[in-house]
Amino acid sequence: MKTVFKTTIFSAFIAGILLVSCGKDKPLTSESNTVSTTKEGDVFVLDTLNSRIEWKGFKVVKSDNTSHFGTVQFESGEVTANKGKLESGKFVADMNSLTSVDLKDDPEQLNKLTGHLKSGDFFEVEKFPTASYEITKVAENTTGGDYNTVIDGNLTIKGITKPVQFNANVSVKDDIVSIATEPKDIKREDFGVKFQLPVANGLIKDEVNLQILIKAMEKK
Repeated sequence: MKTVFKTTIFSAFIAGILLVSCGKDKPLTSESNTVSTTKEGDVFVLDTLNSRIEWKGFKVVKSDNTSHFGTVQFESGEVTANKGKLESGKFVADMNSLTSVDLKDDPEQLNKLTGHLKSGDFFEVEKFPTASYEITKVAENTTGGDYNTVIDGNLTIKGITKPVQFNANVSVKDDIVSIATEPKDIKREDFGVKFQLPVANGLIKDEVNLQILIKAMEKK
């Protein structure tokens, strides 16, 4: 059955990013603009080639390069819609795919940076090869602006799970679901990513900026 609805994951990185149902509340009605997730909707499978988490990290002092930015690809994911509304989903990110776009033309520095980010100093990818984002609630964004939906969910990085809310543009055309979250800062130290450079080399900000971009196709 084809469903048309407005709808990333990871997520959303992550977000990202990075969505399975977990609630038993009543679905959206005319008296409410909130949906708690169920498993009753139509299923849309993540298009992993056209979905990603975009990230930005920053230094704050004594740095020739004040920031780096890049992507993380998803390895799997699904979203569901019920009666034309985004309802639930889960996105699983492949942390081995982490790369820095700003260094794409400098292979030596790119390999150095990504190797460090994947090491135990940062995301410890050998031990934690995936991250995820799971939607727990969806609501209409009534404040106006560029984002029509508010998504609540659980972000898991390095085995640590924290609630993270995203504003998002959610849309559907025919059998395609799209989610684009508003770029949002998360605190990496909340997820056990606590590495810090020696002060002489510049401090690394705790905040990492994430945006989840999702494309999903209706499951046949």
